[in-house]
Amino acid sequence: MQAHPNTVDPSEIAKFEAMAAEWWDPHGKFKPLHMLNPCRLDYITQQIAGEFDRDLKASKPFDGLRLLDIGCGGGLLSEPMARLGATVVGADAAAGNLPVARIHAEQSGLQIDYRHTTAEDMAAAGEQFDVVLNMEVVEHVADPLSYLTATQHLLKPGGLEICSTINRNPKSYAMAIFGAEVVMRWLPRGTHEWNKFITPDELFDLLRQAGLEPVDRKGFVFNPILWSWSISDRDLSVNYVTASVKPG
Repeated sequence: MQAHPNTVDPSEIAKFEAMAAEWWDPHGKFKPLHMLNPCRLDYITQQIAGEFDRDLKASKPFDGLRLLDIGCGGGLLSEPMARLGATVVGADAAAGNLPVARIHAEQSGLQIDYRHTTAEDMAAAGEQFDVVLNMEVVEHVADPLSYLTATQHLLKPGGLEICSTINRNPKSYAMAIFGAEVVMRWLPRGTHEWNKFITPDELFDLLRQAGLEPVDRKGFVFNPILWSWSISDRDLSVNYVTASVKPG
């Protein structure tokens, strides 16, 4: 097989491998993701149901859909997608995450195909999915456009990609880096690099260049008084999420 470019950043992979064993500890280093996960799942399930005309009240509403969770980590999104009936492939470039994900899925009685691979390698192999979940990954890759182009190739025509990341502005530095890493110590210092953050307009432009059609974007907003996350139509100042479709 002909060699092809890879957007994996080895230094980013090393960060997450060092934290792999803590993925399912709601009070550990991935506490922010555990807190955010209900909001993420609400957005994801609503977008998939709307795009593929599925009834979320059904027992297995995503039955028949093939879904890729790229950058799956310990499986915090892969597992609920499998419970909803999707055929799930969880892929991560950090090999250390996958034993944790596999063991937890087995303990939960779920069949999930976890793979140590990259979006580029899967695209080169001709893999195709109805849905690609691309959550909190694009700010960690070496070349966002090449990476998003690879994820576009992984979608079937008419497929849906959900992509979330962090905005780049003084507020995001204060909250996502200084607040989360220094003050709250939710994450190890150096987990995020502010200059790799991407504004919503920049991400929409990158998605279009990659061959996708952006159709929605929302903010994930943390309330320090209620100590909870919510979805916002207007506040995309720090964490935000987008939905895009591949023209059919």
